[in-house]
Amino acid sequence: MVAGAPAATVAVSWDADQAVTQLYSAHYRPLVRLATLLVRDVATAEEVVQDAFVSMHTAWRRLRDPNKALSYLRQSVVNKARSVLRHRAVVEKHAPKALPDAPSAEHGAMGELERAAVIEALRTLPTRQREAIVLRYYGDLSEAQIADAMGISRGAVKSHTARGISALRTVLEQST
Repeated sequence: MVAGAPAATVAVSWDADQAVTQLYSAHYRPLVRLATLLVRDVATAEEVVQDAFVSMHTAWRRLRDPNKALSYLRQSVVNKARSVLRHRAVVEKHAPKALPDAPSAEHGAMGELERAAVIEALRTLPTRQREAIVLRYYGDLSEAQIADAMGISRGAVKSHTARGISALRTVLEQST
């Protein structure tokens, strides 16, 4: 039962309680380390080892050679760890798929209202300011690209954009 101990020191006539107690005190931690390496989870490993000890206690009288109880325990731990891993694989295979993170309906409605308010505010701007803002923030163009598209200087683009943003801010603040 004890690794490295001569077979003569183990009393075969022991009852299950005595044998399991001695095996538990001598080999619990190494068996938990073994199970932890197999199942990658300390809490589950402890359960596996506990189950192995309970199974051995139940089957003590049926053991052909009680001196090989430690081998029985190790094999039981490995088999129970395999069972845990199989169970995990089945659970993961049949687990419901997580829904993608989607914004709530309220979020969508509020976003639509905000977009509508911005579009309505854009309509109140003079043409050049509206064009500069749309090209900059919706078209994602640089000042140079906007200047080329509108046929004006970069300084004029800056001026139209700044005035347009200021006017938009004023209109949107008044509407809220």
